[in-house]
Amino acid sequence: MNGERAVDSSLIKTYLPYKIKMEQEMNTVIGHAEVLMTKNDKIPENLLRNFFADALFHEVLKYDPAVDFAMPSTNGGLRVDIPKGDIKVSNIFEVMPFENEMMVFTLGPSDVQNLLSYIARTGGQPVAGLRMKIVDNRPTEVMINGKPLDPKRNYKILTSDYVAEGGDNVQSFKNPIDKKILGIRMRDALITYIKEHQAAGKTINPKLDGRITKD
Repeated sequence: MNGERAVDSSLIKTYLPYKIKMEQEMNTVIGHAEVLMTKNDKIPENLLRNFFADALFHEVLKYDPAVDFAMPSTNGGLRVDIPKGDIKVSNIFEVMPFENEMMVFTLGPSDVQNLLSYIARTGGQPVAGLRMKIVDNRPTEVMINGKPLDPKRNYKILTSDYVAEGGDNVQSFKNPIDKKILGIRMRDALITYIKEHQAAGKTINPKLDGRITKD
């Protein structure tokens, strides 16, 4: 028994510094939210989705300015609220606990339509660079980057590896014209976005802008 206690004590001494360091990192304040960003899947647009999609759309354009719009997650992928006030690293780990990667896909017209139909059929998803009205569970008046949807052109779309692989029954990314793995975790991109706002003296203050409405 004494031997076991010695081993346990040795493990604790080895582990404790890492535990303390991790706790310190998780409790680091990286920004400030002006509003509560709450998870509410029953409405077509909410502040949490808008923040998440806008942040990742902003970050992906650093690597590929030709990306047209973003659906970086599904509603189910956003796990918890982000509270009003200080934003800690732990808040971002809680909202995005998975090791999801950012990916850019070029989709042809039929697959773009398939994705828009999915967004409409499911009552709205986290999107940026995209506006639509949902009428009878179908996408109408679709605008991409301020221009009406061109049903004949290809579009570049930011999403995650989870969504691209069919997560939450998204089938639109199965046969892309092109795909690119950026090698950036979505969580890391979110943290970068918040830190850059903080460094510039800006707070996180998403708005409802009517990007998705439902009749």
